Amino acid sequence: MKIGYGFDLHAFGSSNPLVIGGVEIPNHQGLIAYSNGDVLIHSIIDALLGSLAMGDIGTFFPSRKKKYKNIDSRILLKNIWQKIKLKNYYISNLDSTIITETPKILSYVFSMRSNLACDLNTKINHISIKATSANKVGCIGRKEGISCQSIVMLLKRTK
Repeated sequence: MKIGYGFDLHAFGSSNPLVIGGVEIPNHQGLIAYSNGDVLIHSIIDALLGSLAMGDIGTFFPSRKKKYKNIDSRILLKNIWQKIKLKNYYISNLDSTIITETPKILSYVFSMRSNLACDLNTKINHISIKATSANKVGCIGRKEGISCQSIVMLLKRTK
């Protein structure tokens, strides 16, 4: 069994669409990032990489490379998942918490879970996504951005 933790935070301020978990969510601003700024997927990538001590998202997708500019983060996730599958691991469970004052995301959670289950070749009931606010505290509480925390447990295939 291997366990990994990931965290990501992005500020609002982009004219690009707001994308979380591969789902475009109507909002007045997107998140500032080199890729599409998907805080959920970025935290999951770091959790996956951390579980096997493989580094972090910047190790594999440095922002100095133009090919990652505005890239769909689901492409990055699938790339990392292929590397982990080659090591013969599968997802036991993935648990993520999105911290945001705005927008409200509850109605998008099932679509996010569906995208992740597809991209990670796992069952949707192995993926939990929760949302909470920062209760008007700090940069998130002031509606300046969104953060996400994720934890994953990987198990090694025995055959």
